[in-house]
Amino acid sequence: MASSGEDKPAAEAAEVSDRGILHHHNDKDNEDKQESGNGGGGFIEKVKDFIHDIGEKIEEAIGFGKPTADVTAIHIPCINLEKADIVVDVLIKNPNPVPIPLVDINYLIDSDNRKLVSGLIPDAGTIHAHGEETVKIPLTLIYDDIKSTYDDIQPGSIIPYRIKVDLIVDVPVFGRLTLPLEKTGEIPIPYKPDVDVEKIRFQRFSFEETVAVLHLKLENKNDFDLCLNKLDYEVWLSDVSIGGAQLSKSAKMEKTGITTIDVPITFRPKDFGSAMWDMIRGKGTGYTIKGHIDVDTPFGAMKLPIVKEGAYGSITPCCTIDSLVVGKRMFQQYKQC
Repeated sequence: MASSGEDKPAAEAAEVSDRGILHHHNDKDNEDKQESGNGGGGFIEKVKDFIHDIGEKIEEAIGFGKPTADVTAIHIPCINLEKADIVVDVLIKNPNPVPIPLVDINYLIDSDNRKLVSGLIPDAGTIHAHGEETVKIPLTLIYDDIKSTYDDIQPGSIIPYRIKVDLIVDVPVFGRLTLPLEKTGEIPIPYKPDVDVEKIRFQRFSFEETVAVLHLKLENKNDFDLCLNKLDYEVWLSDVSIGGAQLSKSAKMEKTGITTIDVPITFRPKDFGSAMWDMIRGKGTGYTIKGHIDVDTPFGAMKLPIVKEGAYGSITPCCTIDSLVVGKRMFQQYKQC
């Protein structure tokens, strides 16, 4: 019995001792794992900090920076009754030692917060290293689209506009950047002038050649002045062309005003028969005037059409009695031929 009692404390001591050893080993393993975990996380953070520091030092040493852009000018190379072509000049400066691609150009033109036109120009080019370049952005306004969308925009009016441009560039270190630009101004919705024949003055009658002067009234229906530089025209009498010409004529056509100009015309009466004599005697006969006027405007040069169809009976003929006698004899001679 004694020996068995002595054996039990010994076994318990061994068990306690073993447990102590086991606990000791487990604690050490946990400490090793914790140190290993802390050491791994600290190493990664140190690598990240090192790479960041290297990046900053490279950026400072090489000189990477954000590009800048500015709208330097807006041109209207072509404007007429159908459309207006607009070119926006944008100066882009690249301070970086490497070329940067101009990835996309987004543009929008609106008037009083109403969209007139928008679009995207992809792959717009490259800006050279340590350089600057003027990028030309072509835009087109189609007047029929604008007038059909907004009823209150009338022909002949001037409307405000705002051009918004977003330049998307790809820059090392910074990545893709958007450079927003904005410019405002005014643009017209042109309207063709109205033309009317006020009177015709016959200066010389001849069977082979007659010289006359057309007194034309040009009404400018636009809200801006037109400076007339040149006029080309052709006149039809009873669907037969009696002649035309080009005339260099300088005249200021006030906005919403009427301007009178004299247009010479020379023709051969024997080619037109009774229609010409009806016109000379003031009888009604149909006539048509078609042509163009070249004008300067505050928005650029324009070539505008002029068209008038009417009856000669509503025109005041201006000629002398002698001229009428000559004309009558000329007509009788024509009938005998």
